[in-house]
Amino acid sequence: MNKMEKSNRNRNIFVIVFILFVALFAYISYDMSSRTTAPWNRPKQLNRALPGATPDADSLLLDSLLEDVK
Repeated sequence: MNKMEKSNRNRNIFVIVFILFVALFAYISYDMSSRTTAPWNRPKQLNRALPGATPDADSLLLDSLLEDVK
């Protein structure tokens, strides 16, 4: 019975460590995603934060992201 008890104890420790590891990475992922902006939202966010920071039109037609700013 001693081996069985030790096996169960090791299994329980592994399960607890695994759950803590997954929870930590879920928290880190959520924290990173809440602090970043998706690439397609960046021009809109810049225009809200600093009105007039982005030009109304891309005169050289180099940046296709500025089309969504209007």
